[in-house]
Amino acid sequence: VARLPEPAFRLPREKPPPKPRPPTRWEQFARLKGIRRRKRTSLVWDEQAKEWRRRWGYRRAGGDPARAWLAEVPAGADPEEDQFARLRREKRERVARNELNRLRNLARAHRAGTAVPAAPLHPTGHQSRDELSHVARVARVSTASLGRFQPRLPKESAEPPSRSGGKKRRFEPLLGNLAAERSRQLALLQDMGRKKPVLDITRAVNKQLRQEEAEAAAAKGKKQSQRGKRGRRQQRTGRSSKKSGARRQQQQQRPAGSG
Repeated sequence: VARLPEPAFRLPREKPPPKPRPPTRWEQFARLKGIRRRKRTSLVWDEQAKEWRRRWGYRRAGGDPARAWLAEVPAGADPEEDQFARLRREKRERVARNELNRLRNLARAHRAGTAVPAAPLHPTGHQSRDELSHVARVARVSTASLGRFQPRLPKESAEPPSRSGGKKRRFEPLLGNLAAERSRQLALLQDMGRKKPVLDITRAVNKQLRQEEAEAAAAKGKKQSQRGKRGRRQQRTGRSSKKSGARRQQQQQRPAGSG
């Protein structure tokens, strides 16, 4: 009698397996030099404090050299140089350099993950329809305008294709996390069953700010119009006063016997 194993029904994956993360520059260098990572404990014995402290971070063993009360002047250094300022400057440079390397690694991984490779064409000329469409799409979006001013093919869509080639809309998968879907449906039902509407604070604040700006603009325009009226009135009164003054001068210059 043969005892068979328990039957197992394996379902296929809902989504493709994640792509491996590209190695950083340090990982490439360590692999080239044969450097292996050794796990070290996070606590070390501090001789000054006579207790176990963390190896890195706040209250680490040995303390921060930039915050020590005594700084040793290295050999060959300028004795008049401020060693505390030098230590603080070196620490800022190390932090900035590490941040720059982190951003470079992220940019390199992003380029490696989003690059659109050109589809290989068979030299015999037997290209499939998918290969031809993919190559045409890559060649079309290779311009600076992303293919907006390129002549279209007879059966090509009027809308230029995107660089990534994906759809604009993203829908939720049909087979996914049932708990998340249940929570979304319950939240929707709770919102529909509420007697009081939900107050969107951001939208209300934006509306109030727009209303205040409109009122301020209207008040400013009204003041400018009033200033314009006052200026015209002053101009008119100035002209009339000038005319009356000229008439008075003419009357004074005339002789007494003239009619």
